[in-house]
Amino acid sequence: MQISKIRWAKGSGWDKAPSFSAKADLVLVFANDAFFQTEKCFNELREMCPKAHIIGCSSSGSVAGVEISDDDVVASIVHMERSIVRIATARIENGKSAKDLGMQLMSELLAPDIRHVFVLSDGLQVNGSELAQGLNQAGIPVTGGLAGDGYRFGKTWVMADAPAQSGQIVALGFYGDVSVKSGCFAGWEEFGAERVVTKSTNNVVYEIDGQPALALYKKYLADQAADLPASGLRFPLSIQANKDELPLIRTLLAVDEAANSLTFAGDVPQGYLCKLMRTNLDSLIDNAGLAAKAASSASVQEAGLCLVVSCVGRRLVMGQLTEEELDAVQDKLGDSTSITGFYSYGELAPFSDIMQCQLHNQTMTLTTVYE
Repeated sequence: MQISKIRWAKGSGWDKAPSFSAKADLVLVFANDAFFQTEKCFNELREMCPKAHIIGCSSSGSVAGVEISDDDVVASIVHMERSIVRIATARIENGKSAKDLGMQLMSELLAPDIRHVFVLSDGLQVNGSELAQGLNQAGIPVTGGLAGDGYRFGKTWVMADAPAQSGQIVALGFYGDVSVKSGCFAGWEEFGAERVVTKSTNNVVYEIDGQPALALYKKYLADQAADLPASGLRFPLSIQANKDELPLIRTLLAVDEAANSLTFAGDVPQGYLCKLMRTNLDSLIDNAGLAAKAASSASVQEAGLCLVVSCVGRRLVMGQLTEEELDAVQDKLGDSTSITGFYSYGELAPFSDIMQCQLHNQTMTLTTVYE
């Protein structure tokens, strides 16, 4: 596998493309800059890499190695030497559920030699929990994430062998002689009493333990409640179906004062157990290293690719320390593994390679690819 990163920056344009770009099979591109949305961005990448599948999404920070950037476009150009890649796309439309779209994408990619699927989705127009359910129907390992839009939460974009569009999902299949592994860890601390979600609809929670959900959140946040919903990124919710299930994390996106409700970035089913969570910076960074350990392939010494999908909420909480979680990943994987990816509005990954994909928030997820 050959991998080279290039950047586009205002005033200077693209870095020089690598010598193997004409035979590249894949370009992965991430950006928190409006240039990504233009036809020119895609057309220039296509000129550099005429044979490659070109996919990517808008971000809340783009990853290039151990650096995060916002005002440029980061592209990783990849030539696969012993395996192949294919893509499938779907439009988010009225009347078609996210679960159906996930099933459609997987059916288009299914083949005897498929090894893994990596998915990038519009981050604001799709129910990520339902999408994960559909993607799981084929029984193939899946990872990926929901596109970001900085801290603006306005509109997100996905590129799939054409100029970037909103309302789009792309699935990338890896086939043949390729090893793909994933890691998924969070690092937040639970606090307070365990409670039960007593009234909810999809991702909107109305009551917890029979009490108005917003009132309960405000009680725990105390002075920081005045900054809701922004301060909610610092206090995600841990949910689990029962004590035997691994907990998922949900990010607070919005509050409704009139309804006393909370809107989260993924489904919070009625009847689930829940606990509030709070920040432990050291634990967030340490868990990024645990994700890398789970995704590492000790038997492979050749060059590899690591796709990082980490949550915008983690970046907000860690601030200038955010790049330390990328340092932890690079340290575990080694310099021969090239890191790219983005900060997202939701992460798609299993807890381990043998489990089904789920929607996560506030979580560091990694996908490593080695030939």
